[in-house]
Amino acid sequence: MAPSVADTAKPDVSAERDEPGAGDEEIQLEAGEAELTLGGGASLSGGVRLQRSGFLLEAEQADYDPALRALSLAGGVRYGGPDADVESELARFSYDEGLIRFEDARFGLAARNSRGEAGLLQIERSGLLTLEDVSYTTCPPGEDDWLLLGNRIRLDTAEGVGTARNVKLEFQGVPILYAPWLSFPISPARKSGFLIPDIGSSGRNGTDVSVPYYWNIAPNYDATVTPRLLTRRGMQLNTELRMLTGSSDGTAELEYLPGDDETGEDRVYLRLQDRTIIADRWRALLDVRSVSDDNYFEDLGGSLSEASTTHLNQSLRFDYPGRHWYLAADFRIFQTIDSTITGEEEPYRQLPRLIASGDWPSTGTGPSWGIDSELTYFDRDAGVTGWRLNARPRFEYSIERPGLYLRPGIEVDHTAYGLTQTAPGEADAPSRTVPLFSVDAGAIFERSIDDRGWIQTLEPRMLYVHVPYAEQQDLPVFDTIEPDLNLVQVFRKNRFVGPDRLADTDQVALGVTTRLFDAATGRQLLRATIGQTRYLSDQGVTLPGLAPVSADSSDYIAELGFDVYGNWNLDLGHQWNSDTDTTTRSEIRLQYLPEDDRVLNFSYRFRRGSIEQADVSWSWPIGERWNLVGRYNYSLREDTTLERFVGVEYESCCWSIRLVTRRYISRRDRTADSSIAIQLELKGLTSVGDPADELLERGILGYSGN
Repeated sequence: MAPSVADTAKPDVSAERDEPGAGDEEIQLEAGEAELTLGGGASLSGGVRLQRSGFLLEAEQADYDPALRALSLAGGVRYGGPDADVESELARFSYDEGLIRFEDARFGLAARNSRGEAGLLQIERSGLLTLEDVSYTTCPPGEDDWLLLGNRIRLDTAEGVGTARNVKLEFQGVPILYAPWLSFPISPARKSGFLIPDIGSSGRNGTDVSVPYYWNIAPNYDATVTPRLLTRRGMQLNTELRMLTGSSDGTAELEYLPGDDETGEDRVYLRLQDRTIIADRWRALLDVRSVSDDNYFEDLGGSLSEASTTHLNQSLRFDYPGRHWYLAADFRIFQTIDSTITGEEEPYRQLPRLIASGDWPSTGTGPSWGIDSELTYFDRDAGVTGWRLNARPRFEYSIERPGLYLRPGIEVDHTAYGLTQTAPGEADAPSRTVPLFSVDAGAIFERSIDDRGWIQTLEPRMLYVHVPYAEQQDLPVFDTIEPDLNLVQVFRKNRFVGPDRLADTDQVALGVTTRLFDAATGRQLLRATIGQTRYLSDQGVTLPGLAPVSADSSDYIAELGFDVYGNWNLDLGHQWNSDTDTTTRSEIRLQYLPEDDRVLNFSYRFRRGSIEQADVSWSWPIGERWNLVGRYNYSLREDTTLERFVGVEYESCCWSIRLVTRRYISRRDRTADSSIAIQLELKGLTSVGDPADELLERGILGYSGN
């Protein structure tokens, strides 16, 4: 064992504990050889090791100055701590100040797997690192693909924040950013500061440059303020504020473009969302979206779905989700942003909608009952307005046996109105009271496929519903529709959604589902369902403008989910009319996902008379570090491309770059726009360019990014 000078050093060190500024932790100092002086100094050689709680400091030799209570180290100096590792040839440790200073140092930070060099590096007891004449990167040694160069950089490992003055950012040896001051993360923790600008371009808006500033107001509050320059429109200011407390979770977004150079008008978008626990189980739910003009999303949005928006919801709800009761007061209006929609086609304002629902289910064989009720005032500038009361008490008796169930039930639907603005001769207080009778029955059978280790189920179901006819032509239609047919709709008791119409019927819904499971893992390999409703009598109730149902049966509805063969999975939905032997609706999606970094999607959508689209998208490596991404969405019905983009990505260990070109339908009149996005990500620092990854994640199912 090397001789220790700990005993010699201890009297001086121990004496320092009681003096102001001194720490309370004992330092252990060891050296191969020690030469002591009468004044308390020491020259240490043959390998010096200084250890204190939290760090270890080693060197070939050292000199101890008792007057300054400092240790000067030289030759192969190495520092190891919880936040950083440092190497240099010269260092100085001051015990009173808790400082370690290194000259011509090389350092590494564990939190970001980063490293750098500094002419001078100082470590404080708190974990604060101060560096001068410094370079910083997350690239491995020998691959300085990007460097952050600064006269002075401070790295606060406790806060996870780095700040730099007179900074230059180089990529592949080319300067791409100069700044007198820059802040950047050195840990995953949130921090305030400017982010690297986003840069993009589109045919409609010109060059698009955003400079976001992130403000970490408090642990539960933050904001992002983003000045955005659109060279064809002007300067836009975008702000997002987020709040999270013990009782609330809210977000506020505001986009403001004063004096659009293209339109001459101020352009504004507002989004408010909040969920607040008021008391006990009472909640307040706010959801508001608003724009200044009908063309906002067409001009400033980024997708066909945004451009196709016709109404914006603005609602406030107070509710109480109790054990048996659900109570709510809902206030809802809509902003219509499609000028082709007339006043009589606009949705009604609901001011208010009062809801009371109760449910007392059975826990096996036995009775269950409940009630759904609502009272709503419907208001609109054109057409009939007024109150609607709907109450629907229900009773059901469940008979449960292993693998079998039988649930007969009865409901009574009562709807009454108090109307204004009715046409001459029309009733202002119509009502309807109709009983509903039903029997729901089903079974679950299963068998083992031993040679493959699979379990297969067979799950037949039958729902019988009888609703007598009631005249309803004098009832208004406030919010009731007939939705597209699907498996959920097949097993509903009313083919309409909304209380304004209750379909008379005498029908039997039949369906069967089979599932295939891996017995060892429980993973579902296959799910297939087919269903149809058989009508035992003609139906007379309908919505205005629609003919009554006179067919003997509904279309067949089939769904298939297939995940058996390796990395392939298939989802299929099909609606078939047996009377005309035609397909009403069909959706197919085939995905090949062999690994996390590669995916290939094929899909096809068909809806008779309205939609026929094909879509292919992919993300696939074309080399060790190269990746090709793309999407092609084509309307066969309109013989036009809805969206296409193609891009290439390159990823190294410490940076990645992405280039995506895109052309897409951006207006309701099918006008197209083009854009190009370039994104450079310096890992552990930030990204430069347009956020193209959002486009890829939205357009390519299964895309995982970097």
